[in-house]
Amino acid sequence: MTTKLAFKKKNILVLGGAGFIGSHLCEELVKQHQVIAVDNFVSSSVENIRWLMQQPNFVFIKHDVTQPLDLENFSELKKFNLKVQGLQEIYNLACPTSAKKFDQHVVDTVLANSLGLKNILDLVLKYQAKFMHLSSAVVYGPRVDNQSYFKESDWGSVDLLSPRACYDEGKRFAETMAATYAAHYKKDFKIARVFRTYGPRMMLNDGQMIPDFLLAALDNKDLVIYGDQHFTTTLTYVDDIVQGLIKFMESSAAGALNLGSEEPVALVAVAKEIVKMTESHSKIVFKPPLLFMTPLGLPDISKAKEQLNWFPVVSLAQGLEKTLAYTRANKNLLDTQVIN
Repeated sequence: MTTKLAFKKKNILVLGGAGFIGSHLCEELVKQHQVIAVDNFVSSSVENIRWLMQQPNFVFIKHDVTQPLDLENFSELKKFNLKVQGLQEIYNLACPTSAKKFDQHVVDTVLANSLGLKNILDLVLKYQAKFMHLSSAVVYGPRVDNQSYFKESDWGSVDLLSPRACYDEGKRFAETMAATYAAHYKKDFKIARVFRTYGPRMMLNDGQMIPDFLLAALDNKDLVIYGDQHFTTTLTYVDDIVQGLIKFMESSAAGALNLGSEEPVALVAVAKEIVKMTESHSKIVFKPPLLFMTPLGLPDISKAKEQLNWFPVVSLAQGLEKTLAYTRANKNLLDTQVIN
């Protein structure tokens, strides 16, 4: 009988590791573990991980997850000794999330949520790794008149043939695939349903609104809301989400889990607060809604509180201050990234 080797540092694979949430997750994980980030930059940026690439415990691989991935063929990963140690944890965040360029990436999106996930699950089984798939609030469908908050047991409703279906139904199918593999191979896979998140490193000029609000306010330009004055949402600071993901991975909990803020906020109120914080002369204007940016349901996070003792601790005011500080410090670089 062989005994399982004990390693000082885990080998952790993060798919979508150069994205907004993915880069923050890598930043936290690399403090204690060896991290391999994989991304194809469809809706992410090398700038998100540039400083991480100087860390000895971090390796970046440019790769599209819709193609099979043999990590042991990469010479730069020899130092992680994959053939002996393998992978202990795998986080899947690989899926395009561009609001303004949504139409350009519909095929990439549907493939990431199907073929891409199949390739990732092959790696999970090969290395017998713990696995977490990042899903989304969209699996619950739009808000309905008699229900704003959703529990993990709620089924939701999604139009299978809508222009958004590659993402909305794609995320639902990805959950089904993960759950099917878990049941068939007797694994305890984790599905994190992440609600709207904000913070440093979000894509600029992409309709995500919060990062564009800050940059526009600093330049005294219009703050554009893609919707009307009644557009409300929940906003969770990225550090809180990262802590929730790590707690979830480290726990014995499995299945679906909501991660997000229970407090709805009006985007027009957020925009006004940003104008005030920056002492800007900007005006708030409204434009037609974007297909990808629509009001979603709110999370019931009772399960996360009970099983993980997790809930958001960064207030909206604190989160906006942190994001504003990042925007000010990196404004020259961010200005060069703005593309209409």
